[in-house]
Amino acid sequence: MAARLGAPGSGSRRHPDAVRSQIARLIAAGEASHRLDLSRLTGLSRSSIHTHVQDLVDAGLLHGEDAGGGGRGRPALRLSLAGDAGVVLIADLTTFSTRCLVTDLTQRVLADTTVPWPLAEGPERTVNLLVDQFADLLEQAKVPADRPRVLVVGLPGPVDVARGMAVRPPIMPGWDGFPVAERLGGALGCPVLVDNDVNLMALGEARTVPPEQLPVLFVTVGAGIGAGFVLADGTLHRGADGAAGDIGHIRVPGAEEVVCRCGKAGCVEAVASTAALARRLVATGEPPLDVAEDGAAMRDFLARLRDGLPDALHAVRAAGVTLGEVIALCIHMLNPRHVVVGGEIVEASDDLLSAVRGVVYRQALPLATRELSITRSELGRDAAMVGAMVLGIEHLLSPAGIGRFLGPRDTS
Repeated sequence: MAARLGAPGSGSRRHPDAVRSQIARLIAAGEASHRLDLSRLTGLSRSSIHTHVQDLVDAGLLHGEDAGGGGRGRPALRLSLAGDAGVVLIADLTTFSTRCLVTDLTQRVLADTTVPWPLAEGPERTVNLLVDQFADLLEQAKVPADRPRVLVVGLPGPVDVARGMAVRPPIMPGWDGFPVAERLGGALGCPVLVDNDVNLMALGEARTVPPEQLPVLFVTVGAGIGAGFVLADGTLHRGADGAAGDIGHIRVPGAEEVVCRCGKAGCVEAVASTAALARRLVATGEPPLDVAEDGAAMRDFLARLRDGLPDALHAVRAAGVTLGEVIALCIHMLNPRHVVVGGEIVEASDDLLSAVRGVVYRQALPLATRELSITRSELGRDAAMVGAMVLGIEHLLSPAGIGRFLGPRDTS
């Protein structure tokens, strides 16, 4: 399933890279395929459009194919984004594994690998692993070393997007303040975008559902609990500092004595995440457990849930009620059209989603729920990959990305 790429606004007509970005994004989004379309949508003259399109074709970012037709004069060229103009690298890091992908600019996956890897190994060793993985994948896909245009990294914790690093991530010991973007960019020779993994999931899911289902609130339940929100125009809402959607640390009534990994007490993550449920039902010893113990406990718990064992089902239904109350609050604040709940616990059983729906439709106001849909993720964990791919391609087609692609040139 191809993801929608966002069409730009009017942009600046003063800077050539801004105009070229607008042209490239209109073509990539399917809004335009001929020069006449571009002139009509941008308001620019045919001669100006011709000049900028020719720059992009000459640089290899756009392809121009004869559109055919039996009329007089020069045949129109059908314009499209050139898939071979470069590749997007994607690293989707979870608590216990790392997935690396290489995709071209037409969203085709060229190489893909997943390796078991606990993030508790630390950032230095993880960065070295990623560099080695991408070297192998690029060789496997026969991609020249100068073709990676951008790397997008998803991390399971709070992220300072501007600085490209995690900020006090509760389930990533040793990662606080580590310069992920700087280290990977230096090793791979391309820009690096670092974001929260749930943001990428939300973006991926939102760009593959019909536009009338936006805005989308995406909630994931796993080792932690997080959310991402995509606005009606398809853009990701990160908030002022990138902390939007960190719903796992909303306090819930009745859990005041339960200590969360973040150091506070009563967080929804401490009582309703898969890790929290697993600790209570199948773990041995006193919490808090280390990451390896949590991983083993979660696998055991999910197996019990798939087998339909009563204690696991009861725990999940109770967690669904707690999570539903938090989601109902979010619905009142954000008024999404579509709520997506993802994570292994949702894939293993319908009970969590059913409990969430019951609470939301019972507690949220009719105006906020009259056209609201609440579903499981259609993409599963691939949602993060799709969102990262969209983010990477749109970054490449931004004015700054276009400027880097074309290289130094006269902008007078």
